[in-house]
Amino acid sequence: MARREVEAARAWGVPRSIFLGRVPAPDEPLWSDEDREWALALLDVEADTCGGCGQPLSESYLPENEYAYTVTPSRCHACAAMSRTSRQFLDGAGTNAADGLRFHVHNDSQGVPPWRSAPYR
Repeated sequence: MARREVEAARAWGVPRSIFLGRVPAPDEPLWSDEDREWALALLDVEADTCGGCGQPLSESYLPENEYAYTVTPSRCHACAAMSRTSRQFLDGAGTNAADGLRFHVHNDSQGVPPWRSAPYR
């Protein structure tokens, strides 16, 4: 819970204690020592997190942990639809066909988004 509080406070640009409801007195600093400790701790955790799998680097890079992990595949159906569409679009296209091209994912059960009304150009 504390990590989410620090992340939410960062997203809103305020110290954790302010996010939790502290109202600083006029002569009190906005950031308390504890707020700074929480912020630095979050940076430490993020620096130790693998960008590929989200596991702590300090554990996942240890040779003795080479076979300590299991993986459960899962599928994001929106990403799968985007992959299929991009593959169809790029098959047979020139080498620069993907330059600047973006694929938008939308749940069709929520109606037609405004960007879908015009065909790709």
